[in-house]
Amino acid sequence: MNAKIVKIDGEYTKNAAKIAELQERQKELEKQRLGLENTDIIGIARENGLTPDALAELIRMMKDKPSPQTFRAFDRTEDTHEDE
Repeated sequence: MNAKIVKIDGEYTKNAAKIAELQERQKELEKQRLGLENTDIIGIARENGLTPDALAELIRMMKDKPSPQTFRAFDRTEDTHEDE
């Protein structure tokens, strides 16, 4: 076989192995990042005294109408519930 082809085949195989290794590392990094983001979100919710239901409601409100008013409306709603 042509020596150049053999050389290219060897480099191709080596690069394919590196790509596979990097893809696996990328998946692991994505998993770690997602875990840390989730931990941060849970921490923020707990710091602000949000129950899981209140957090779900806030997210729903933000999806429906994302704006600073959403947060003010949510704060008023939460204050009302605390007074009950």
